[in-house]
Amino acid sequence: MKKIFTIALMAMIALSASAAKKKDAAKDANKPVFTIIKENPITTIKDQNRSGTCWDYSTLSFFEAEILKATGKKYTLCEAFVANKTYMERAIQVVRYHGDCQFAQGGSAEDVLSTLKNHGICPIDAMPFPGSLYGDSLNNFNEFFGVLEPYVAAIAKSDSKKLSNAWKTGMQGILDAYLGKCPEKFTYEGKEYTPKSFMASLGINLDDYVSITSYTHHPFYTAFAVEVQDNWRFPLSYNVPMDEMMQIIDNAIDNGYTVAWGGDVSEDGFTRNGLAYAVDNKKAQSLQGSDMAKWLKMTAAKKRDIIDSLGVTVPEIVPTQEMRQERFDNWELTDDHGMHIFGVAKDQNGKEYYMVQNSWGKTGEYKGIWYMTKAFIAANTMDFLINKNAIPAEIRKKLGI
Repeated sequence: MKKIFTIALMAMIALSASAAKKKDAAKDANKPVFTIIKENPITTIKDQNRSGTCWDYSTLSFFEAEILKATGKKYTLCEAFVANKTYMERAIQVVRYHGDCQFAQGGSAEDVLSTLKNHGICPIDAMPFPGSLYGDSLNNFNEFFGVLEPYVAAIAKSDSKKLSNAWKTGMQGILDAYLGKCPEKFTYEGKEYTPKSFMASLGINLDDYVSITSYTHHPFYTAFAVEVQDNWRFPLSYNVPMDEMMQIIDNAIDNGYTVAWGGDVSEDGFTRNGLAYAVDNKKAQSLQGSDMAKWLKMTAAKKRDIIDSLGVTVPEIVPTQEMRQERFDNWELTDDHGMHIFGVAKDQNGKEYYMVQNSWGKTGEYKGIWYMTKAFIAANTMDFLINKNAIPAEIRKKLGI
């Protein structure tokens, strides 16, 4: 009997191993095999680590690519300089509004553009390495914002009849303690600069950059401030139909430009392994032999495992203008991440993806690069910053730029 039991157990193990191999083989068969269609030059992958500064990293990477395109020179610009200037200016606004607006780690591409225009920039080596001032190897804003947020709230909600300027000195002290003091002068490649003179030397025109979006609650071919909390400077974005929004991205990539993208990566189809699909959940759950109720109860991690296993066979929605508007209005479409689009590739089935530089270090299957389908970008774009010269001439004419 013991011998029979042992043989049965070995058979079960063998069957289990065989099933696992078949599952792995199916997953491997679905794994994307990419062919690059167009890849524009970018600078190195950065790591924002434990900080809400994707807007800073992604947009500076975009400007580094713009400088590289214009001059052929590679620079690594300083995220801490931008964060230092931005958080002070955001705090001033919050205090002016008596706390009736948000102070947070997040931001937008406009924060970087505004800093470059008004304060200039410095190379990364002109300020302390991220995290080094408080004994970390990279940014870690947990303690930093644990101090900064209540400080700003205390000033903004003060019952004082008159504020002194001392609070700004205190605020600047916190910023400098965690981010480093912004230099007034520095030496780069043997030449002395101020942040403004350094910016002027980089070979790009900051008036060339515009923001693009696509919603129906404002007229097309007009400009409006996208109504999200991190858009606190209220910059205007040009509003175009969804198909023209996608034409602008494609035209930019085709002509050697890149795109500073802001949008929603909280969707099930955005995996932590370097892929993003606009998943049709109804079709996806049916492929797994489950009903929608079971699918909806699954954890995000479980859904992503299934999506990873489906790979290139993942069923996708066909995004529409109406769908974008509905998701924006009901809070499904959010502005939770900034990334840098720089190329186009296709998988073995011919589906096209944008190649997107992330700021999470060299993580995932593709070492810090995400492959995001065109359907995902069409569905999940909030807005993006782009060189106006990358916009097709007929669309520029409609926008009057």
